[in-house]
Parts: sequence; structure tokens; C-alpha cells
Amino acid sequence: MKCLVKNESAVGLTLKEKEKPSPKDNEILIKVKKAAICGTDLHIWNWDSWAQEKIKPPMTVGHEFMGVIEEVGKKIKNFKIGDRVSVESHITGTKSRNARAGKLHLDPDTVNLGVDTDGAFAEYVKVPESNVVPLPDSVSDEVGAILDPFGNAVHATLSFDLVGEDVLITGAGPIGIMSAAIAEHVGARRILLTDVNDHRLELAKKVCSAELLNPTNSSISEKMKDMGLKEGFDIGLEMSGSEFALRDMVDNMIMGGKVALLGIPSKEIKIDLNKIIFKALNLKAIYGREIYETWYKGLALIDSGLKIEEIITHRFKFEDYKKAFDLLNKGKAGKVILSWD
Repeated sequence: MKCLVKNESAVGLTLKEKEKPSPKDNEILIKVKKAAICGTDLHIWNWDSWAQEKIKPPMTVGHEFMGVIEEVGKKIKNFKIGDRVSVESHITGTKSRNARAGKLHLDPDTVNLGVDTDGAFAEYVKVPESNVVPLPDSVSDEVGAILDPFGNAVHATLSFDLVGEDVLITGAGPIGIMSAAIAEHVGARRILLTDVNDHRLELAKKVCSAELLNPTNSSISEKMKDMGLKEGFDIGLEMSGSEFALRDMVDNMIMGGKVALLGIPSKEIKIDLNKIIFKALNLKAIYGREIYETWYKGLALIDSGLKIEEIITHRFKFEDYKKAFDLLNKGKAGKVILSWD
């Protein structure tokens, strides 16, 4: 089979031929149809310090995808050949306290598909049955391929009660934009989405109706007053990993406000802890999805009319993967889909 491999300690990926995997008794082999490029994949492509520490070449990468079941292991009873499915990319353990308590997303033995083990930028990928999520007919193939990052947005955004609340979202990448759409859909009052990339702010207009701001042009505090807010935002969703954005968020939160942190900084950042303490802010770090509550809620949001298709801006055949990564590195795309069918 063909697959995209981090073949060596260098920038880029290599299109290679590898042997088609065979599923074990409790595994399912999936024929990949659509795969989306994640920010993590971009880190791996660029071979930054995080990737150099985490990735062990050679390894097939990719973890956002959907496909159809090609083969099932001997012990599989709940799925059959031909089923349309997506996959939870965090393969959790079963022995830790959190896993045994049903908090699978907090299991310390978690293995990440396409990061710790061979992933889905391939014609075929095998995964444990417990990670497979059936796709309803109402979910298109392309949306099915981005349910993983959509799940990150669902997890972060629904961490706090948003009904009638004012929400600040820093970082208008695909997850930040989808978070704004979710907040709007579930009843937030005022929503402000910020980013220093005007292209991303333009994309946001296609997905949500949030107020938009480039903080290099004017301040959040000024925009907040224009929006009619007197004390600050009730809810903060930090999606950028930017030290500047986090500081801005803390400065513009209401006393006792709640902040979800999903953006990953590229290096250690500094923050005035006194501001967090004396504002009595509540912080929640977000990692992946709550397994599997986030999946149920995400599919329910889509079923109830939430539209996220416009976050997908470009589509390429997998052979044109270099063009896709080049586009993302230029910051001129939302979600990019690679077709493997």
C-alpha cells in the first residue's frame, strides 16, 4: 500500500510503499477514503523541536480520517465490512486509575495514532475496535474526516455553561473557528474571535457570526467596550498557543471567569500568575476529546443543524501532499483534505 512516512530526521514526508497491515483478533482494518492534515502533522513535516523529540522515524503519520471497514478481526461483533467509520486517535490503556474510572481521556498510557504508532496517511490503517466510531449517513465523508479536530473544539467549548455568556476566543485556526460556531449554536450571547492572520478571520465569516478582531490593529479592551461589555468576558477559549494572546485573555476576563486552554505554545511562556489569582480565574487544560462523550455530543450538534463544512477550504489527491503542506505553511488554508479513494 502507499503511505506518507516521516522517513528520516529532516523536513518533509516521503511517499512510500509498505506492506498492508493485518488486523489482530480485536482490531479493524480500515480502507482510508479521506484524511485531514492536522497542526500536529505540520509540526512533523517541519521537523520542529517538538517533532524531533516525539517522533521516531520511520513512521507513517496522520490521524484525522474516515474510511470504510476492509477487514475485521475474529473477535469483532459490532462492525462489518463496508461500514463507514471515523476513529478516535487516542488509543488508551486500561490499567490506570483514570481508565478504570471511565475517564479514558486522562489515561497516562495513551498512544497516539500517527504520532506514537503508524497512522492514517495511508491506503489502509488498523485500529482497535474500541476506537472505531460509526458514521451516520447524515455525516459526509469530508466532515467525517475532521471529527477529530471538531471534537477538540467540542471538548473545549462545552467545558463551561455558555448559555447567555460572553465568550472570547483567541486563535482563529480551524478549531478556534469551529469553537465560535459551537458557542453560537448552543446559545452564547456575545462572541469575539481574534487572530493576527486576516485570512483566517475572513474564513471565520463563512462558518460563524462572531465578532472578529485582529489585535495588531486595535485592542481587545476597546472592542469589548464597542460590544457593550463592562466587566469582561465570562468564558475564554485560548486556541492559539500564543503568550501574547493568553496575556490578552487574562486581562480581559471578568472576575471569576472560566478559561479553557487548548493552544499549544511552541516554547515556554511567561504569565503573571498574580493576575490569574486575584481575578479568581478558573483554568482547564484541554487535551483531545472526552472519550466518548465528546463524540456523542459532536455528532448530536451536527444532527441538530450545526454546519462546519466551510472550514474545509482545499482538497488534494494524496499524491499532491507537498502542495497541501506548502499551502498550510503559508497560513492560507483552513482544513485541508487528502483523498485516498
